[in-house]
Amino acid sequence: MSHDPHAPRLLADIGGTNARFAWQAGSGATPEALQTLPCADYATLELAMQAYLERVQRPRPLLAALAIANPVHGDRVRMTNHHWSFSIAELRQRMGLQRLEVLNDFAALALALPDLLPSEKRLLAGCNPAPDADVQDGPNRANGPLALIGAGTGLGVSGLLPLPNGGWLPIAGEGGHVTLAASNAREQQVLEALQQRHGHVSAERAISGAGLVDLYQALCRAEASQPHDWGAAEISVAALQGHTQARAALELFCAFLGTVAGNLALTLGARGGLYIGGGIVPKLGAFFDQSAFRERFVAKGRFRAYLESIPVWVIVAEQSPALRGAARVLERL
Repeated sequence: MSHDPHAPRLLADIGGTNARFAWQAGSGATPEALQTLPCADYATLELAMQAYLERVQRPRPLLAALAIANPVHGDRVRMTNHHWSFSIAELRQRMGLQRLEVLNDFAALALALPDLLPSEKRLLAGCNPAPDADVQDGPNRANGPLALIGAGTGLGVSGLLPLPNGGWLPIAGEGGHVTLAASNAREQQVLEALQQRHGHVSAERAISGAGLVDLYQALCRAEASQPHDWGAAEISVAALQGHTQARAALELFCAFLGTVAGNLALTLGARGGLYIGGGIVPKLGAFFDQSAFRERFVAKGRFRAYLESIPVWVIVAEQSPALRGAARVLERL
């Protein structure tokens, strides 16, 4: 169905903690009126959408694209890390929309990667890609697929594949739930502690906000130390200030992320680059650059040189690029 290109549209990037909304006046227009609403403040996604429109004093749009931290298969969406659940068809009807697109949030973020501005990403310190890797201008189709990973409330994983006739194809997978492996005896001890609590230890069980808390508590217990009642943000701050167990937990977090990111880059053949998003790593600055991430990313035996040639970017955009990815979906379909 074709739509008026000048029709306004509502864009959203919905995570397990916050829902970020923006208004787009028409096709190609810059998203505006950005607002972040805590998911816990609203019983349903529909109420959050209505609250946003009232807050920015905009009428109900005809089109909407929602990037959501969840698998999207069929009509029914149930969020993994939040209680919102809805029917796409019913939400479209109740909001009076002519068209509603719902896609995985990291698939939306992947779609935005080629358009990131130089100020919205930074090359990981110590990253020395091969001479033919186009690190100045970002993604280069000739270099191949892009890989994307990001830790926040959960662990998002995606990728972007170059299409033969131009354009890109995003991957909407659930790579955050692959089985996490240890690289040494200390990590094995920590994973056994996580296994006792969760059963299956996925990458997300360690590489996420809740995962960082579990890592910190496991390390404290291993040393017979009483852990503080800290959340992920407090642990990160304490780590940067030199708190012993908090720093050890954050180091372990970065090491695990490097292992999983290296696996992802190998799986996708991501010669175009690895991008790191989410709410945690972009705030770590120099700590992340000096962490074990880089060494663990490339520590894949015979394929070390292959991974050393892949540029690694940290996404530092103030505005959620996933909103632009959501807008791209409305342009594409």
